[in-house]
Amino acid sequence: MKITQVETLRLGEFPNIIWVRLYTDEGLVGLGETFMGAAAVEAYIHEWAAPKLLGQDPLAIESRNRDITGYLGWRGSGVETRGNSAVDIALWDIFGKAANMPVHTALGGKSRDAIRIYNTCAGYEYIRSATNQTSANWGLGKQGGPYEDLQGFLHRADEVAESLLSEGITAMKIWPFDPAAEKSHGQYISSEDLDAALEPFRKIRKAVGDKMDIMVEFHSLWRLPMARKIARALKPFNTFWHEDAIRMDSLDLLKQYAVDCEALICASETLSYKWGFKDYLQTGVAGVAMLDLSWCGGLSEARKIAAMADAWQLPVAPHDCTGPVVWVASTHLSLHAPNALIQESVRAFYTGWYKELVTELPVVNNGMISLNDKPGLGLELLPDLHRRADATVRISKS
Repeated sequence: MKITQVETLRLGEFPNIIWVRLYTDEGLVGLGETFMGAAAVEAYIHEWAAPKLLGQDPLAIESRNRDITGYLGWRGSGVETRGNSAVDIALWDIFGKAANMPVHTALGGKSRDAIRIYNTCAGYEYIRSATNQTSANWGLGKQGGPYEDLQGFLHRADEVAESLLSEGITAMKIWPFDPAAEKSHGQYISSEDLDAALEPFRKIRKAVGDKMDIMVEFHSLWRLPMARKIARALKPFNTFWHEDAIRMDSLDLLKQYAVDCEALICASETLSYKWGFKDYLQTGVAGVAMLDLSWCGGLSEARKIAAMADAWQLPVAPHDCTGPVVWVASTHLSLHAPNALIQESVRAFYTGWYKELVTELPVVNNGMISLNDKPGLGLELLPDLHRRADATVRISKS
């Protein structure tokens, strides 16, 4: 089997997402995806990766990954890593289809038939534009459906918690500290802003007690002194984990943060490859290894990171607040990896715009997620997606 064509697809409506399809001479097509900097990833894939993929065996996944890993760009989660991650996911899709088995079986089989989810409380248009990861890109003020959970947690966190529990979802992630961080670039939080950011936690605990696990997302916005201050302020609320409280470029500082943090330390979707996670695990204070398949090197690298975390007796929790293909690929990993803790999901996404893009989605029922047993990832892009007026399609052929 040989790769005969590399195709990328972007849509103007979803400018952060890029899909990669690898075509083979035996008729199998593999689908991958990554998020952020879609146009730059497109250029990288066609100018760098495609010449190294065309004419090669897609089933030799480790060889293909070695071939497209360059002299630069293999340590961080920049364009090279994001592009390679999408390619790797597509290679696994082909592998599963060629073997007539789902990806979770190809990875070594399932450890479980379903896994618990938590709801990331985003709305339908969260980070929809290609600007940046800031509150200006939260999509607030728009009503896309019943699950505007970001607007909800900011103003009606108690109602959001009750709604989630009614669906069997017992964990939620919120980020009420971000606006205060943006004011001071993470240097300072006033007593007034701190009190306001704690209000969602008060409402949740008053409404549902400890029935809801609360994950706190900080988006790496805080400097260490204020991050520690916030951690101390959160102690009465029994938060489940604190995610990316500081920027993950000085991992040793997590040891100082851990002095004030009673929740699990969770990091980081911004780390890539096993080397980045090795450094995190070696701090001795890691609580959860959160990896993003589209930013860490794909399924191949994610499986290695999960195995490495298992050697530290630590769980992994795949990140996904991006697109439907990465969500599905992450769920394959979560069903396979014995130390997978929980799968991130966004109900505004999987009940909303994901359905506009792909043929099938995982089943979410009573707070658990499961997959079909179709070969490969088990989903495809909708057949006419590339014909949309806002579609940008680029093809490289052998």
